[in-house]
Amino acid sequence: MEVDVLSNRLRNIKQSYKTTENKALKGRLFSENKNIFKRVNEIYKIAELLTKKNTEKINFSNLLFEKTKRTLNENKFESNLFFL
Repeated sequence: MEVDVLSNRLRNIKQSYKTTENKALKGRLFSENKNIFKRVNEIYKIAELLTKKNTEKINFSNLLFEKTKRTLNENKFESNLFFL
């Protein structure tokens, strides 16, 4: 659930960043994006460890790993938004 909430927040931050002209708000959004990205990366590393330790093909660890990997990839793909 945390990954879903963080992923949605990242999308909302990007949308807000695109539409605002307020420099202070852009700074806060950039900072929040960075912190959320760090948290998703932490969860990804934990999921990766859990997946390696589990021998089953279908489990919650694999699901968590895949969700976090997709969120990180989506964020990396769109990260150039902040450097426009």
